[in-house]
Amino acid sequence: MGPATMKRVLILTASYGSGHNAAAQCLARAFEREGCGVTVVDHFRELVSPLFERASRALYHAMLRRAPVLWGIGYALGDWMASDSPLALGVTRLGARRLGPLLDSLRPDAVVTVHATPATAMSALLAEGRRTPPHTTVVTDFVAHSQWIARHIDCYCVAADEVKHEFIARGIPAQRIVVTGMPVRAEFAEPEDPAAARAALGLGARVPVVLAMAGSRGSFGRLPDVGRALDALERPLHGLLVAGHDTSLRRKLERLTDGSRVRTLGYVEDVRRLMAAADLLVTKAGGLTLAEAMVAEVPILAYGSLPGQERRNERFAARAGVALVARSYVELVHLLDRALGDPDLLERLRARIRRLRRRDATQRVVSAVLEPLGQPTGRP
Repeated sequence: MGPATMKRVLILTASYGSGHNAAAQCLARAFEREGCGVTVVDHFRELVSPLFERASRALYHAMLRRAPVLWGIGYALGDWMASDSPLALGVTRLGARRLGPLLDSLRPDAVVTVHATPATAMSALLAEGRRTPPHTTVVTDFVAHSQWIARHIDCYCVAADEVKHEFIARGIPAQRIVVTGMPVRAEFAEPEDPAAARAALGLGARVPVVLAMAGSRGSFGRLPDVGRALDALERPLHGLLVAGHDTSLRRKLERLTDGSRVRTLGYVEDVRRLMAAADLLVTKAGGLTLAEAMVAEVPILAYGSLPGQERRNERFAARAGVALVARSYVELVHLLDRALGDPDLLERLRARIRRLRRRDATQRVVSAVLEPLGQPTGRP
């Protein structure tokens, strides 16, 4: 493919939670494999201001840690308002002023957003009468939310049929919505042998393995609860707790699990191997974590999900039959005991996961973006 025909793709992301950036990176690599020139821009850091990005991210994390209910209320209010409502205090305009010149200088053939704010900023530019390239947004949760709904988005890539129906119910034309699945890191799309994964981790083949995670910042989850619950169970098991980048949480978990059947890990690069080794994953319901678990075919027990999008993801997973949900410590112990004592239950969850998961999500998104531009893709 000569440079004259090389398509340029701009991906707009945001570093709130690790899911958006992971999706952006994985899409960037896939577009590059198709011979595209790709630029990834963090909307808040580069188009609003680094100070605003740091301050708002610190506020977001502090709120999730200390007053998650407030975040839940804000999320619900945001869903009640239209994304271009004056009550949204100009959030849709955030970054739009610098986005225009960026589009002028990069002249991309297509724009892909993986977060609601840049998606609505793109729409705001179009509403002002600017000419903008075709715009696809990739929804990184299993729910529709008003802040993601804007009049001028050409294509929505969503995780599942249920999410498509939810967007249609909110007034988005069906032909603008493609059910692609959620993009996950390339290594997740490859099948991995559970026995080999267990052997590599030094785990026995016969005893059930429970993996517990809470995103890259483990302190947002309730991992100490999970450690205690696993220790309280009478049945044989191996427990793995992933503390992520949080060193004080890691020390706390190490004290808690010292000498028990539960092992504490820090930040882990190879999450895919851990998921392959696990019979059950205990996690809060972040969009990307759910998507990865489904592609890895590991049954999910959702616990400690934060109010807002995670609670809604959790509700989706429970209704879809791919997850169990514990809302209290007592329920957590009960459901762990039940799941580990009932192989049929885990198999039923796995069967539902196999029906829902989409291993080729990344490629489907790439095709949805490039095919309207007249570029054939290496779509299987």
